[in-house]
Amino acid sequence: MRKLLALLLLLGGMPLQAQTVAVSGVRLWTAPDHTRLVFDAAAAIEHKVFSLEDPKRLVIDLQAVTFQASPPAPKAEDPLIRRIRSAKRNGGQDLRVVLDLKQAVRPKSFLLKPNRKYGHRLVVDLYPSAQAAGKAAQSVTKSIDQARSRDVVIAIDAGHGGEDPGARGPKGTYEKNAVLAIARKLEALVKREPGMRPVMIRDGDYYVGLRQRMAKAHQARADLFISIHADAFRDRRVRGSSVYTLSERGASSEAARWLADSENAADLVGGVGGVSLEDKDQLLASVLLDLSQTAAMEASNEVAQEVLGELSKLGKTHKRQVQQAGFMVLKSPDIPSLLVETAFISNPREERRLKDPNHQRRLAVALMQGIRDFFHRSPPPGTWLADNRKPPSEHEYVISRGDTLSTIAQRHRVSLSILKQFNGLSSDRIRIGQKLRIPLPEG
Repeated sequence: MRKLLALLLLLGGMPLQAQTVAVSGVRLWTAPDHTRLVFDAAAAIEHKVFSLEDPKRLVIDLQAVTFQASPPAPKAEDPLIRRIRSAKRNGGQDLRVVLDLKQAVRPKSFLLKPNRKYGHRLVVDLYPSAQAAGKAAQSVTKSIDQARSRDVVIAIDAGHGGEDPGARGPKGTYEKNAVLAIARKLEALVKREPGMRPVMIRDGDYYVGLRQRMAKAHQARADLFISIHADAFRDRRVRGSSVYTLSERGASSEAARWLADSENAADLVGGVGGVSLEDKDQLLASVLLDLSQTAAMEASNEVAQEVLGELSKLGKTHKRQVQQAGFMVLKSPDIPSLLVETAFISNPREERRLKDPNHQRRLAVALMQGIRDFFHRSPPPGTWLADNRKPPSEHEYVISRGDTLSTIAQRHRVSLSILKQFNGLSSDRIRIGQKLRIPLPEG
């Protein structure tokens, strides 16, 4: 008994060796405004992050880890990191990772708990120094302010990205890659459209937070925010596209957050719909926000109807009407916003189509046509489209019970063949509630 007590006292006086955590991989994502480094680990990691000067370096000390991977090599175009190196410390129990930098950075590190796709993660985000970021923001604002008759700005948001791949198809196609390809094709179409300018919320394989996506659209002073996704469902037979706008419940909850949450102070100073709320009392600010939000939701529904109508020409739509939901990216109180589920990537046939560049382009053309129709009909004041607006060359007709294509053509004094060609119809079949574009006679 005495020997056992002596042994326990001896062990109690010895320092206990910390249990090491295995780091299985390191991933690097480069975004236009920041760079993200992700350490995949078996458990939470104790760490420290600090900067060194002459030359500029960022040091990440990981305590009690075993490193089972090599640090990734940053791309030559990475604006922040020149090189990544690592070395063991303290008898091999700790790891030091050193980032050789191209410029001063503001680091932000945090731990993420496991989810369905990943285990424990240590995330280190690097942002350019506040001075450099401020100069870039001033340059963007100045160029926008100097424009007299400005372009309509279309914010194109490719869903997911980076460590968030989104849904995955039966053959392994990631949603993040398919929707980025569609977004880039839509960007090219908007660039060619007179009086319009695209802004890509995500233009590479990196992660952008949901509220950060909204903030990027605000910074660009977007006239429309369109988020592109590809849905998934447990039943692989489900197919078709859908278009969503913000629900009333989602709108009211966001309005309350804007007015009550101190985190929104910077946004409130910036204003909603071009009107500053900083100097307004609570009641007036609430009224102004409600007016802006109502106008944005009405415009959202109008452009969503146009886009859904164009998508229906490509094939089956999952829902015949625009749907409402509380998606975070739709909650900008002053920017018309819609979310498009282009297809069900969980459906094998639709997965193949989403990978096809030709079908990607057809989807982008449908989105562009819906956007074009809306803004040509309702151009924002002060834009090139408003200044160069032409008299309408067509009007819309909603098919009701008893209508036939030939009687509609006779009633509007247009030939049946022109009416079918104008609406992309291959037969005389029509349905109640369907919208037709009726060309107006010239002169």
